[in-house]
Amino acid sequence: MGGFPTRRLRRLRTSGTLRDMLASVRLSRDDFIAPMFIREGKGVREEIASMPGQFRLSTDTAMETLRRWSDKGIRAVLLFGIPDARDDVGSGAWDDGAAVQRIAGQIKREFPGVLLVTDVCLCEYTSHGHCGSLCERPDGSKDVDNDATLESLARVALSHAGAGADIVAPSAMMDGQVAAIRGALDAGGFQTTGILSYAVKYASSMYGPFRDAAGSSMRFGDRRGYQMDLRAPRQAAIEAAEDIREGADMIMVKPAATYLDVIAEMRRRFDVPLAAYHVSGEYAMLKAASQAGWIDERAAVMEVTGAIKRAGADLIITYYAEQIADWLND
Repeated sequence: MGGFPTRRLRRLRTSGTLRDMLASVRLSRDDFIAPMFIREGKGVREEIASMPGQFRLSTDTAMETLRRWSDKGIRAVLLFGIPDARDDVGSGAWDDGAAVQRIAGQIKREFPGVLLVTDVCLCEYTSHGHCGSLCERPDGSKDVDNDATLESLARVALSHAGAGADIVAPSAMMDGQVAAIRGALDAGGFQTTGILSYAVKYASSMYGPFRDAAGSSMRFGDRRGYQMDLRAPRQAAIEAAEDIREGADMIMVKPAATYLDVIAEMRRRFDVPLAAYHVSGEYAMLKAASQAGWIDERAAVMEVTGAIKRAGADLIITYYAEQIADWLND
């Protein structure tokens, strides 16, 4: 008697070597961008309570960290700035002498092969915590002034490009931000500086630990007026198409693990490089569960990260980048 035909699949899984050979989703160190929080000062290495294993770093300790990352094969970083002082318009974001701009130059001198990406937003730099300048509505309430913010974002992007950024990543979710930045970069002589747009960025509950890390919690209101509504997924394609039309070289979906369907849809619709941001809350949940002994951290992280790539992401921004590099080196 013949065997059951369906046992063919069992036979294909019996050997670990064969499982590896047949795997179509493979993670590589080149898939990852490592976020880094840069603050003023010297000798600073402050662990972020809500993000175990992640730190606020001054430029000197950040360079030490980058040397370690480079030795492990991490080739791309995403910088976020944490200023000592904030104002209503976030002017510290375009200060050529700020921490992000200073370390950008150091990185390009010491690690010219590292892909340097800088976040272009104002929430870390504004006293109110919103992503742009404020205006007053007719009823007396406050709102973010979209057009005034575009001018500020363009100034930030120019400052970052001048400091050495290879790619600027606007995350403020202002209408027209990519066009404003592309126009400013081209006029400023930075035609080769790329734009990775946070094109599909949801108003998510998963950003809490990041706001703790960056000190960017809002003094009033929320960001639902400009970040995307998770209940309206069809808007994602409109946002992404508009940013590509305005000049985005790459687009991003944020968060990642909780929006795999959106990543898959963006991959199906658009033939441009696609990034996904495994955000602070998604990281913190895995950390907490693993520290409690409820999950195998390595297995869970590799499964989640593999799912993000399987959904269609070309690049994955994750706070697990260093640990994944270690695991891939094993």
